[in-house]
Amino acid sequence: SSFVFCAMRLRLAGAVLLAAAAYYVYLPLPSGVSEPWKLMLLDALFRSFIDAAHTLGVCHRVHLLNRVVSWVEVIEARSSPTVNVTDSTLGGVPTRVFQPNGESRLRRGVIYFHGGGWALAKMRSYDLLCRKMAEDLDAVIMSVDYRLAPEAVFPDQYHDAVAASRVFLSAELLQQYGIDPERLCVSGDSAGGNLAAAVALGQESSSKLVHLILSLQLSLDNSLQVKFKAQALIYPVLQALDFHTPSYQQNQAVPILYRPYMARFWLQYLGADSSLEPVLLVNNHSALDERAISAATRSNLNWTALLPAERKKNFKPVVKEKGSPGVVGAVPGLIDVRAAPLLAEQEVLGKTPRAYVMTCEFDVLRDDGLMYGRRLRDAGVEVTSDHYEDGFHGCMVFANLPMMSSVGQRSMRNYIRWLDQNL
Repeated sequence: SSFVFCAMRLRLAGAVLLAAAAYYVYLPLPSGVSEPWKLMLLDALFRSFIDAAHTLGVCHRVHLLNRVVSWVEVIEARSSPTVNVTDSTLGGVPTRVFQPNGESRLRRGVIYFHGGGWALAKMRSYDLLCRKMAEDLDAVIMSVDYRLAPEAVFPDQYHDAVAASRVFLSAELLQQYGIDPERLCVSGDSAGGNLAAAVALGQESSSKLVHLILSLQLSLDNSLQVKFKAQALIYPVLQALDFHTPSYQQNQAVPILYRPYMARFWLQYLGADSSLEPVLLVNNHSALDERAISAATRSNLNWTALLPAERKKNFKPVVKEKGSPGVVGAVPGLIDVRAAPLLAEQEVLGKTPRAYVMTCEFDVLRDDGLMYGRRLRDAGVEVTSDHYEDGFHGCMVFANLPMMSSVGQRSMRNYIRWLDQNL
C-alpha cells in the first residue's frame, strides 16, 4: 500500500544519500598509509568546510575553518592536578603556559609554534600535546599564538616568533618559571616547524652580512646570553621554489595537504596574489630565466643531490628554461630565508643547535624535511631524522581522540622521547 511505498522511497533515498556520502568520503589512498579510513574521514570534513565557504561565499575559507574550531574546540585554559595552565604573553604575543605542579626545581623549557599554514587557529589537540609534554618531560611548555593570515602576512608571523623567543630566552622569564637555561628547545609542526627553524637560524647568525640581508633580529640582541640547546621540527615546510620534489609529485593528491593547498598557503602567507597559484604549481616562478634566484640558492634545494635514492625513485626534476620572470621580484619572500629556511647558507646552518626532524612518507613536505636534515648534517649539526613510512601530514596532532591514529601516537611518543634524551 501507500505506507509500504513510502517506506521503500525512504530506504531508497537513504541508500542514495549513503552512497553519495561514501563517494564524497572515499579516496584511493596509497596502500601503505596508516588507517586510511580515518584519514579519509578527516579529509572529507576538512574539504566540506572549504567547499562550503567557496560555494556559499559567506567568508574567507580560513575564517570559516577557524570559526568551526572555536565552536567545537575547548579553548580556555584548564589546569589539572599535574599541570597548571595559564594564558600570558611573550613579547606581546599571546602564549599559553603549561607548568608542571610539584616541588620547585629547575625544569626544561620548550617554546612551541603550532601548525596550520600560518593561517589556521590552534586546535585543542595542541593543548593536549603541550600538556602531555609538560607531564612526561616535567618541563615548562609555552605555546605561542602568533598572528594569522590573511590579516597578517610575512614577516608578521616570523616577527611574532622572534619576539616571543627573545623573551623566552631572557633571564627574567627563566627565573620566573624556574627554567634551566641550559635545557631549552624551540619546536613546531608544519608552518610552526617553519617558524621554529627560522628562529633557530636567527639566534645563531651573527655576521654583518646576515644582519643586513636577513634582518634576523634575534641574533643581534647582545643581552641574550642564553641559546637554544635543540630544535625539534615536525614535518616542517621550508621552501616554496620547487613544487615538484619527489614528495610533491608522489603525494600531490594525498590528503590532508594537497599540493594546491600548500601553494595557496604560501601565497597567502607571503601576501601574494592568489592568481599566481598555477604559476607556482608548474614551477614557472623558479624557471632558469628568473635571475633573482642565484645558482647558490638553487643548489641549496637541489633534491637530485640531497635526497637518497629510495626517496628520489624514478621522479624527474621539473626545471623550466623559461617561465614567469619577475614573480620573485614581486614576491621577495620566496627567497627570504626567514620564510624559507632551506635556502640558508651552509655556514649559517652550521651554527644552529642539534636537530630533530620528523618526516612522513605520504606528505608533500617530506622532502623539505629530508633535505634540511641532510644540509644540517653536512654543515656539522647533530641531526636525528625520524621518518614514518606510514605517516601523513599532520598525523602527530591526531594522536588523541576522536581520531587517535596509531602513527600519531607512535610519532608523539618518539618526539617526546627525543626531547627527554636531548634536553
